[in-house]
Amino acid sequence: MATDALRRRDRRPSPVFLGIAAVTAAAGWAVWTGGGGAGIGTGLAVFLFVTGAWIVSLCLHEYAHARTALHSGDLSVEAKGYLTLNPLKYTHAVLSVLLPVLFLIMGGIGLPGGAVFIERHRIRGRLRHSLISAAGPLTNALFAAVCTAPFWLDALDGVPAGFRFALAFVALLQVTAAILNLLPVPGLDGYGVLEPWLSERVRRQVEPFAPYGLIAVFVLLFAPEVNQAFFGLVDGVLGGLGVTGAEPYCGRDVYRFWQETHPDCAFLLEVTR
Repeated sequence: MATDALRRRDRRPSPVFLGIAAVTAAAGWAVWTGGGGAGIGTGLAVFLFVTGAWIVSLCLHEYAHARTALHSGDLSVEAKGYLTLNPLKYTHAVLSVLLPVLFLIMGGIGLPGGAVFIERHRIRGRLRHSLISAAGPLTNALFAAVCTAPFWLDALDGVPAGFRFALAFVALLQVTAAILNLLPVPGLDGYGVLEPWLSERVRRQVEPFAPYGLIAVFVLLFAPEVNQAFFGLVDGVLGGLGVTGAEPYCGRDVYRFWQETHPDCAFLLEVTR
């Protein structure tokens, strides 16, 4: 009986996660009912809504890794608290939450976080190892599909412009996170999907580069050609989900409420109030 009670506790959403979700919902309601406009009030509400939604998605990303590992044989994820969705339980809370949020604020890009610690020796079968790695970015892709549902369902009538822009920006973050994480670069989930199928010799040769994979990707994104190609791909995916034009970037513009809103975005907000 005691074991069952501990197991239920280890799988129950933590108060920390529920608090973050509540703040996100309240901020979303404030964006919806705030009347639009490009003022600080709307910008602050969008900031809280997008940041909260991003942290929620990071928690779900790590939860997906842990839950898939649990069903693949690593029962240790329960005791570690990974199934409670508490970001403070992650092995690298700074890499998993703080750093991605910081890059969101600075650059408006969905930077992948550090993964939970999975005891890989407990898991048998290469396919299971690949599925554990794929579960995180697939969660980001699902999150993007949910955020863009009003767009691809053509159900935007009555949706305030500020809320629509915020949703589009959240979707952009999820798409960038999914694409970046699926790159076959050491240290990212895309390489984790591929790694079980590589020879032991190749894995040993690649292993020293794993800590620097994300840094290398981030540096490459500063190259204009790479940046243009990357965001061209992001825009193509968003377009397939019904999000076209400048809406994600207007959402990013309003999110940065401490900066002056671009005149075109401010105009769109005002005329749709």
